[in-house]
Amino acid sequence: MGKRYYCDYCDRSFQDNMHNRKKHLNGVQHHRAKKAWFDNFRDAAAILTDEQTKKPCRKFLQTGQCVFGTNCRFSHMTEREIEHLKRLAAGSDGRYPKAASGRRGAVSEPSVGEWLARREKRRAALGSGSVLSDEEDEKPLGLDLPHHFLSIPDLPPSLMPPPPSGWTTTLQSQWG
Repeated sequence: MGKRYYCDYCDRSFQDNMHNRKKHLNGVQHHRAKKAWFDNFRDAAAILTDEQTKKPCRKFLQTGQCVFGTNCRFSHMTEREIEHLKRLAAGSDGRYPKAASGRRGAVSEPSVGEWLARREKRRAALGSGSVLSDEEDEKPLGLDLPHHFLSIPDLPPSLMPPPPSGWTTTLQSQWG
């Protein structure tokens, strides 16, 4: 049967020879699939600049659908989504104030090392029964995660941080 070539971008395979591979790699479908794949990894600033240069899609605004989909040369983003992109591109999505250069008292985003050190200090204090300062006591353990940990999409429920109000526990006295 011979060797087969599998294209990860297009999720299809075909007989591997020079003619077939060249035809596939130069095809429009492959280029669109490859562009769509790499668009998943673009930063918010690049997406924002592209979306601001585009005009709004009239068909999408009128009906909520566009026959061209992701290949449309017009923008399908709402004003709310563009505002969200602006906040992401600015580096602050509301969780941590952005540090201003040269200003005293500006709060910067904590690094992972600082967060781990603060967490170990809080765990040791809670384990020994000592009293924490007001600054350390204001957030429950685990809710002060750096924002890049919270921005990971599609986390399973077991890896999500607890809700701010804590877990609700109901005692079940009867089984069966």
